[in-house]
Amino acid sequence: MTFTTRPTLQGTFGMVSSTHWLASQAAMGILERGGNAFDAAVTAGFVLHVVEPHLNGPGGEVPAIVATAQDPRPKVLCGQGPAPAGATIAHFRSLGMDLVPGAGPLAAAVPGAVDAWLLLLREHGTLTLAEVLDPAIGYAAAGHPLVGRVGDTVAAVRSLFEEHWPTSAALWLGGGRPPRAGEVVTNPAYADTLRRLVQAGQAAGADRETQIEAARRAWSTGFVAEAIDAFSRRPFQDSSGRPNAGLVSGDDLAAYSATWEEPATLDWHGYSVAKTGFWGQGPVLLQALATLDALDEPTALDPGTATGVHAQVEALTLAFADREAWYGDDVDVPAKALLSREYARERAALVGDNASAELRPGRPDGAQPRLPAHVRPGVGRRADPTDPTTGEPTVQSDGVTRGDTCHVDVVDRWGNMISATPSGGWLQSSPTIPELGFPLGSRLQMFWLEEGLASSLAPGRRPRTTLSPTMVHRDGEPVLACGTPGGDQQDQWQLPFLLRHLVGGQTLQEAIDAPAWHTLGLPGSFYPRDMEPGVLVVEDRYDDSVLAALRAYGHEVRVVDGWSLGRLCAVTRDPATGVLAAGANPRGMQGYACGR
Repeated sequence: MTFTTRPTLQGTFGMVSSTHWLASQAAMGILERGGNAFDAAVTAGFVLHVVEPHLNGPGGEVPAIVATAQDPRPKVLCGQGPAPAGATIAHFRSLGMDLVPGAGPLAAAVPGAVDAWLLLLREHGTLTLAEVLDPAIGYAAAGHPLVGRVGDTVAAVRSLFEEHWPTSAALWLGGGRPPRAGEVVTNPAYADTLRRLVQAGQAAGADRETQIEAARRAWSTGFVAEAIDAFSRRPFQDSSGRPNAGLVSGDDLAAYSATWEEPATLDWHGYSVAKTGFWGQGPVLLQALATLDALDEPTALDPGTATGVHAQVEALTLAFADREAWYGDDVDVPAKALLSREYARERAALVGDNASAELRPGRPDGAQPRLPAHVRPGVGRRADPTDPTTGEPTVQSDGVTRGDTCHVDVVDRWGNMISATPSGGWLQSSPTIPELGFPLGSRLQMFWLEEGLASSLAPGRRPRTTLSPTMVHRDGEPVLACGTPGGDQQDQWQLPFLLRHLVGGQTLQEAIDAPAWHTLGLPGSFYPRDMEPGVLVVEDRYDDSVLAALRAYGHEVRVVDGWSLGRLCAVTRDPATGVLAAGANPRGMQGYACGR
């Protein structure tokens, strides 16, 4: 029997896996009270705002993939807010910027997470808003033991808070110091915000859906929108080194609503893999899978060997080059061509015995790719080498932030399933809005301030997010939901997990626990948009022979701690037996699965 850090859970009632044990258990409590997977996921989402505030918040965003027992076809719930009406390239250029800042009010997109969670609850949930928000209100009001990473994050930006972001200092440095690991902390302002949403719903009537809609209005046109509108006009220092006001207005919130969309899918080895559309990076995973298949070499599908890792890195690097050239919102993305077998064969022909350090976008349908000037040879910056590999936020005291993310998967006894990746609105992303208890996000940093690109900044356009939930179907039924935090690494860490589980037959926990890796040979999505061509980051649990062989392929191998890459979550359901399963990542010592 293969040793794993924890068992793969099995049962028939319900399974939850998330990046924090309190969110997982709160969601499981909802299932025990008769709620379904969607009630549970909404509960987990709001609890994650409270217990992982350094990784996500209500001012951020959430994409999700949903399959219901009544309609098992995958649907994408898009809670990625767009650029506000005032977010033009000309505005940023007038401020002397060639990149959108990585932190501060100016980097904020319209918040999308809360509206998306409430839309999910209205359309597919069964419990009331008060019931699903009760755990988050309790943790925000009465407190919860803080994970150490939160205090570490606050410590890293302490001077920024004290000197420039006093509202954040008031919340996170109230005792004159960063909070300590295990210390019970509260966020009474956010607890009050959630209570007011519940009260707005209850005042509208007794009907569940009426209450949820009233809460959505209180968010988008009521007290929340008013507070955001007023606060956004105040200038605060951002990662440009200067104070700037934000652009998100009450009108932007009023104009926004989360949406339901069709996923991008790939039929692969008897499965159908579903991702968000090309407005996000999710199709990178599909392209990489298609390219590996086109190699027609079984060893290319084995992440445990140097041959397999090399092929997978090369396939991913090619897919990320296409991400930079072709992916974006409101543009004519050649989606069909990018996922075609013919194109996969073209890309597979570029995978050789030598690691490539080039950024090589393809020409789907013969179209000419265009890359941002920032990532062309000889342009751009070298990445800061100080520990960019853990998947946790890397934050500098000047406000430059490389934030991270959360994840939650839920499956219930009826066959409902969801994979969701909430992120943004980190405590270090922007100053705290004191009346609300949370900051705005910084997702605009994923736009380019250059006209004519697939992901050029424009009002109303969604940033090309890195958030990348996954759902897998077999014979038309959902069988797997998974995902991980990690920015540009999300699909890189999911690829070997899926290969190990779907092809190699490993259990969820075996596939999660196995050694991980990722490449840095792609343009970063976070400010300052760096890349390190040829660099392959590998956990030290790989054999020395594998590392030597990877170097022989030409990879610049950077060995890191053996339990540092990724925070994968996963749940499964066997339609034939109704048996459910779940696994969660031990890395970071926060994620947990529960179920029965």
